[in-house]
Amino acid sequence: MSSSTSSTSWLDDIRWDRDGLVPVIAQEVGSNDLLMFAWANREALARSAETGQAVYWSRSRQRLWHKGEESGHFQQIHEIRLDCDNDVVLYKVTQLGHEPGIACHTGRHSCFFQKLEGGTWRAVEPVLQDPQRIYK
Repeated sequence: MSSSTSSTSWLDDIRWDRDGLVPVIAQEVGSNDLLMFAWANREALARSAETGQAVYWSRSRQRLWHKGEESGHFQQIHEIRLDCDNDVVLYKVTQLGHEPGIACHTGRHSCFFQKLEGGTWRAVEPVLQDPQRIYK
């Protein structure tokens, strides 16, 4: 990212929840598509800023999760932004590893592929790659 992230004092400005986490939204540079939502703790956010690749906190695994570690679908971070209440982080990313980029574990471009229509959720984005081929 940049030399301004070498000190971690910027992390003190974030309003962490009671579990020490902050919501993170990944948005694709260029298209501005919302790709996914996840959580980060201080270490995940510091590593993301240091490496320029998205790192999250997996609540289900209870460990740091480097996006793409299993799938190869990494996220290169261009910007890290903080909302007006200092309690939501935005990663502006390029989704790597497949063209077009796959951010969702279902093999879709975005995790936000379901649309409410007539009182039912309908998948409105195609599966770009079979998840069983991604996660072997």
